[in-house]
Amino acid sequence: MRKVIFAINVTLDGYADHTSGIVDDELQDFFTGFLNSIDIILFGRTTYQLMESHWPNVEKDPEAERSEKDFARKFNALPKIVFSQTLQKAEWNNSRIELGNLVEEVLKLKKQPGNYISAGSISIFQQLMRHNLIDEYWILIHPIIAGKGKRLFEGLEISNQIELTETKIFKSGVVALHYKNIGG
Repeated sequence: MRKVIFAINVTLDGYADHTSGIVDDELQDFFTGFLNSIDIILFGRTTYQLMESHWPNVEKDPEAERSEKDFARKFNALPKIVFSQTLQKAEWNNSRIELGNLVEEVLKLKKQPGNYISAGSISIFQQLMRHNLIDEYWILIHPIIAGKGKRLFEGLEISNQIELTETKIFKSGVVALHYKNIGG
């Protein structure tokens, strides 16, 4: 049975914002390696459009670093499902729009053979958390106080026990925490 994994960058004060963080070769290489275990990424419309506007162009950008291009190649090639009632078309390669129920679709995907399913946006993550469908977490804490943005667990009224299974400290001061869901 496949598992759902969620990886996110957050600031020390708990904000998950794509504009606040330390992005260097070491972090890019970490996430490129993370993608090796992923078969499919689930997005909400907002995050999908943010990623679609950036990553397809990185592979062709002569100014992009090697680590960015490596990540972009893997990220662009992965199948993506966008859960949206308003998005008219998904033009990023290997993307499709899903109008159905997120929970039902994830339960179907989990029964299929394959590697991890990645929850690629906070809205998807929160919906799956409410149904205890996240199996593993990679939370990367950046040594930055952002003071604004979206909080990862904001508005979630759930209780769930997770177990720390691995840590990694980057030269930049980013700390990666790998947790597994052990019940809730």
